[in-house]
Amino acid sequence: MARSKAMVYTCCALTLLCVVAVIVCVALLVRRKCPADTFSSAAVAADSGKCSEIGRDILQRGGSAVDGAIAALLCTSVMNPQSMGIGGGSIFTVMDNSGKVKIINSRETVPRKFKSDLLKSCPKTFQLVSGSQWIGVPGEIRGYEQAHRLYGKLPWATLFQPAIQLAREGFPIPQVQGRYLPYIDTNQTQPLRKLYSDKDGNLLKTGDKVKFEKLAETFEMIANHGADAFYTGRIAEDLIRDIEEAGGTLTVQDLASYRVTVTDAWAVPLGEYQMYIPPPPAGGVILSLILNIMKGYGLNSASLTGEQKTLAYHRYAEALKFANGLKKRIHQQFGSEEKARKFTEDSFADHIRSLISSDKAHDPQYYNITPYLDSMGTTHVSVLAEDGSAVSVTSTINHIFGSKVFSPNTGVILNNELSDFCGRVDDIFPGEQPPSSMAPTVLKSQSKTLVIGSTGGSMITTGIASTLMNHLWFGKSLKEAIASPVVFVDSQNALKFEPNFDKNVIEALKALGHHQETASNFYNVVNAVEKEDGCICAVSDARKLGQAAGY
Repeated sequence: MARSKAMVYTCCALTLLCVVAVIVCVALLVRRKCPADTFSSAAVAADSGKCSEIGRDILQRGGSAVDGAIAALLCTSVMNPQSMGIGGGSIFTVMDNSGKVKIINSRETVPRKFKSDLLKSCPKTFQLVSGSQWIGVPGEIRGYEQAHRLYGKLPWATLFQPAIQLAREGFPIPQVQGRYLPYIDTNQTQPLRKLYSDKDGNLLKTGDKVKFEKLAETFEMIANHGADAFYTGRIAEDLIRDIEEAGGTLTVQDLASYRVTVTDAWAVPLGEYQMYIPPPPAGGVILSLILNIMKGYGLNSASLTGEQKTLAYHRYAEALKFANGLKKRIHQQFGSEEKARKFTEDSFADHIRSLISSDKAHDPQYYNITPYLDSMGTTHVSVLAEDGSAVSVTSTINHIFGSKVFSPNTGVILNNELSDFCGRVDDIFPGEQPPSSMAPTVLKSQSKTLVIGSTGGSMITTGIASTLMNHLWFGKSLKEAIASPVVFVDSQNALKFEPNFDKNVIEALKALGHHQETASNFYNVVNAVEKEDGCICAVSDARKLGQAAGY
């Protein structure tokens, strides 16, 4: 009897082992199904392959999604210093592994003292705005500190080491960084020009070796002594002294009193997804409005055929015009969450959609357009970690090389963020954050996660909205969606088409009354990571010669 019982138990155990083995084999087979260009565990999409790899390496060492994002951003401040750096600010959208999403806003603020007639010196048409009067109080490092305090796993100093090594040892100037070196004016920006000059005083070019030794020292001090090292003490004093020499108004008190804000993300339904966006002064509300307008048209892959394609892009251009017209109003209602949230509601999108005519465009006043200056620049990093947590973070010094004010004693390039107030407000106040197009976004459904964001100032909204329409509704892969040529509607209501945009659609849109202008450059650069069916697709936009990394 005992023997038969033992045999039964043995058979049951063997059966259980077989079931477990089958489950493991099935799981492994499913895992192997992932296409060759995807990853099974985690990924980082930054502006450059080097920075994506640094972020990935941090994840592989047990770092959190935030750890990987910070390391990738610090790297980017060395590889693409024309776009971002610790002299600027950033906005993090962070989803933890339980699905809770927070916004960490470390965007620059207006200093206590500034030129009383600053807004009167705003240019009337878009141009690169340089000069110390436009510098906002940098929040970047305080943002990293807060993000790391809430979500970090690896030691703070560890995140800085790859960027310190890069800055100290130097590297050949990459093509993208080299493309913007001619923007350095020889007369007004001597310290910055000196940074990029050889021993004979000649401006460096793509392929030449560049070192940022002072920046490496600053990084090392922040790594060893924390964020306070930047906002108080010697770095702060050196930075302010250099800004004062350039004619700026920032003080050590401005730095010492800078504070980061942490809030819940705003959740907006988008089909099967919940879309998590940062509230004003970020650009998430504008992004959600455009997508809410367009989702009401029931777009699908057939929308890209024949006359349907013209109609889809006509309606999209009209949605962008209405969004432009609302930018000033959204910032004015920044202080009232209830009023600002109404712009994210379906009922408001329904109202705007009712104003869009399918057979014609309208005069500018129809959209209540308030002229403002378009902006450019920035960087974006998207990270998805093994535990399902995610980071979408956009960082900027605003225009190319920001204010073009370089601090020789710290190695920091300062932002020109106060120019973002031009055309959008009538007055500015100490401590206020300028309006922004930055919209680091996380989309989550039952089975999918999509981490996305864009660079390019006013083109950020265009980049993200275009990618999401092409991917979620038109049926394109994430890589195809990001690569698709965009149409940008500028602050004057003119349509600007990226090269390779469908010529037939361009002509058809002109026939409907849209005004076309030629853009000298397109700055929209989308970096995204998506997990679906256990496989992770990561794409860094080819427009900035980026390359994602994962494992």
